Amino acid sequence: MQPVNHGQFRPAPTPPTQARRAVDGGSALVSEAVARVMGGRKGDAPAAPRDPAPSRTAYRMNRLWLTPSFRFFMRRLAPVLFIAACVALWFADADRRQGFNESVAAIKRDVQNRPEFMVKLMAVDGASEGLSQNVREVAHVDFPISSFELDLAGMMERIEALDAVADVGLRVRAGGILQIDVTERVPSVVWRGPNGLELLDLEGHRVAAINSRLEYPDLPLVAGEGANTAIAEATSILRVSGPILPRVRGLMRIGERRWDIVLDRGQTIMLPEQNPTGALAQVIALDQAQDLLDRDVTHVDLRNPLRPTLRLTEIAHDDMRKIKGLELGVSFQ
Repeated sequence: MQPVNHGQFRPAPTPPTQARRAVDGGSALVSEAVARVMGGRKGDAPAAPRDPAPSRTAYRMNRLWLTPSFRFFMRRLAPVLFIAACVALWFADADRRQGFNESVAAIKRDVQNRPEFMVKLMAVDGASEGLSQNVREVAHVDFPISSFELDLAGMMERIEALDAVADVGLRVRAGGILQIDVTERVPSVVWRGPNGLELLDLEGHRVAAINSRLEYPDLPLVAGEGANTAIAEATSILRVSGPILPRVRGLMRIGERRWDIVLDRGQTIMLPEQNPTGALAQVIALDQAQDLLDRDVTHVDLRNPLRPTLRLTEIAHDDMRKIKGLELGVSFQ
């Protein structure tokens, strides 16, 4: 009898049959794992090794992606085209388009009709009372109105079409005020033309029509065909005629070439076509030296500056003839 060792435990020996079974089971597990790794199943043939080279399609796509223009198209243009296509597809429906337009119109009306954009008053500066009223009538604005609905260009064109307006400026001031700044034409002469009496400025532009010469007695009168195109020359003639200006009744344009100065007492100074102011200065000098225009003279003809001519009245002409007759010994009954 062997002694019992109480300090050491020893397992019971495994029978030979159980050991062989354990070894066979482990071999089966290893075989199954190897089959899974190789892509097959237990009992299948091992799979062929995979070719690491890319396919032809993958190779071409990789090469295409390396092209800068293709990358730019795919990253920048393709998203934009896709979004545009989606928007176009959405707007292809008529009901959607109508609804969208109505929504935009409603938003636009709400913004334009806000109080800060409304114009309530009109102010006209730089114009006389009559012209100011004409400007208001031509502007034709119904207040209150949104500043977005004001046709400033058309309004300016209509106001500039007025004869008495030289220039105009339009703007919308703070507080909802439509400001119209007008530069009014200043009448310089009264022109007796084919349409009656009209006021003209220094440039010959029509200012207004008048009914009577007495409405503007301080303005000189010009007459004759083509006088309105030579107002600047007429003004210079009137400026030189300062000493006799109180006697000047008007200027007459002759043949669209030259001027006649019409004085009181039925006298006329016939100026030449060239240098009329110089010829007039000579007449004024003679008048101041010899009282030429205080004599019985009806016409001072300076059309030929080298040969001035005086035309006498009938009485002066008869007296002159009698004097010459007495000198010749002829008596007149």
